[in-house]
Amino acid sequence: MDALKLIAQDSLKENPPKVVIGDTVKVHVKIREGERERIQLFEGTVIARNGSGVSESFTVRRLSYGVGVERVFPLHSPNVVKLETVRRGRVRRAKLYYLRGRVGKAAKVKEQLR
Repeated sequence: MDALKLIAQDSLKENPPKVVIGDTVKVHVKIREGERERIQLFEGTVIARNGSGVSESFTVRRLSYGVGVERVFPLHSPNVVKLETVRRGRVRRAKLYYLRGRVGKAAKVKEQLR
């Protein structure tokens, strides 16, 4: 069991990005297309965080052409190059799954003034 923990410690990022529920973030993701690599942006609201340690992940939701799109990103993945916080959200829940049933302005999260 200790060997697994050692391998897991090597996979952890030095200082993982701070992900807070309700924040609007830009996730820079490394995409491989054949032999070429490029960085793609995915901007949306963080609606959930799951797991701990190496298996920690967060879910980002956005509306794309009127259709809700959600992506789950592993926090310690080498494919997540950079994480920028665009604006802070003020929420009172740990999971924002209720946003799935809302569209337009109703799906917005109030901004927190810090």
